[in-house]
Amino acid sequence: MRTPLIAGNWKMHMTGTAAAELVAELLETELNTGAQVLICPPFTALAAVAEVLEDAPVHLGAQNMHWEEQGAYTGEISPAMLVDAGCEYVILGHSERRQLFGETDEGVARKAAAAFAHHLIPVICCGETEAQRDAGETAAHIRSQVTAAVRGLRAADAAQAVIAYEPIWAIGTGKTATTEQAQEVCRLIREVLAEVQNEEVAQAVRILYGGSVKPANIAALMAQPDIDGALVGGASLTAADFAGIVNYGEEA
Repeated sequence: MRTPLIAGNWKMHMTGTAAAELVAELLETELNTGAQVLICPPFTALAAVAEVLEDAPVHLGAQNMHWEEQGAYTGEISPAMLVDAGCEYVILGHSERRQLFGETDEGVARKAAAAFAHHLIPVICCGETEAQRDAGETAAHIRSQVTAAVRGLRAADAAQAVIAYEPIWAIGTGKTATTEQAQEVCRLIREVLAEVQNEEVAQAVRILYGGSVKPANIAALMAQPDIDGALVGGASLTAADFAGIVNYGEEA
């Protein structure tokens, strides 16, 4: 049985003080679904959030990292640095990193391997553009991204990975894939995992949906057999909205 995971990606929002206040507010709400909760603030807020989360049932993650442990990589953050800051998870290959900063499938694969080498769980993102969906290329594109990310991993590591499906056309646009569209792609991801790794890995990996997730649509998404949680952007920046998503649309 896969434990659901609801992850908040704060992107480039929140100073350390504001982040600590938001997390403290979230911890005061009643989170009652039994889902694991993950917060991924910006690098500069990791220490402040880690302090608030000490002994709390909420996990801490980062939004990116380099694959090297150290070196002449100005402006980069290593996996060892994230562990030292208290992180357990790291988001890799988000579409904004791919589109705006030129990240590649090869780089994401190297980062995933480095994450496991440092006992971090990667949340590996994949997703298609609106043009790719309209051209009927969704399946081929997702298959390529997922295959590249997991084929070099040991099965024991791959089974712990999290895959987040985020249709690029639904990120921050107010558009949301229908539950049928989301389930179709998440099922495809599980099939690819079985082909590239094995069926046991495929059944163990948690697959999240991301893209304008809100308290109003989370229950329908979570009812799908191959959706194990959500990667939440804007709605994770307010405690009430994020708690509503963690509670699958019910009042906190």
